[in-house]
Amino acid sequence: MSEAVQRVQSDSPWEETIGFARAVAAGDRVLVSGTMPFTGRVLQGEGDPYEQALAAFRNALHALKEFGIGAESVIRTRMYLTHPRDVDAVSRAHKELFDAVRPAATLVVVSGFVDSRVLVEVELEAFRSKSEEPRK
Repeated sequence: MSEAVQRVQSDSPWEETIGFARAVAAGDRVLVSGTMPFTGRVLQGEGDPYEQALAAFRNALHALKEFGIGAESVIRTRMYLTHPRDVDAVSRAHKELFDAVRPAATLVVVSGFVDSRVLVEVELEAFRSKSEEPRK
């Protein structure tokens, strides 16, 4: 018998426009889509890559909470930056949130995002045991 796929939406204005979910759980994996440092349509940490990274990761971790898991369950992170000068700032934010977990991590520089003020976008992958049920 196959397990149901579960989806979580957020307040991102792009989810409806593009047609995606903030996070999708299938079996023991939870995947969090590319997440930017927005609360609704308000950019957090404008001009500050460290603050943007923290905000983006916190948004992504909030999606994991809907499945009853947190940072301790993260097994992979991806960080996309628009400028190499921001590597240290974004790395510092990552270390603050995930130092104890030590997930596999990827950090790449890209040419830009849908909003030119965004300096950082992140993705998460997490593992959940069979006993961890999503919140209802």
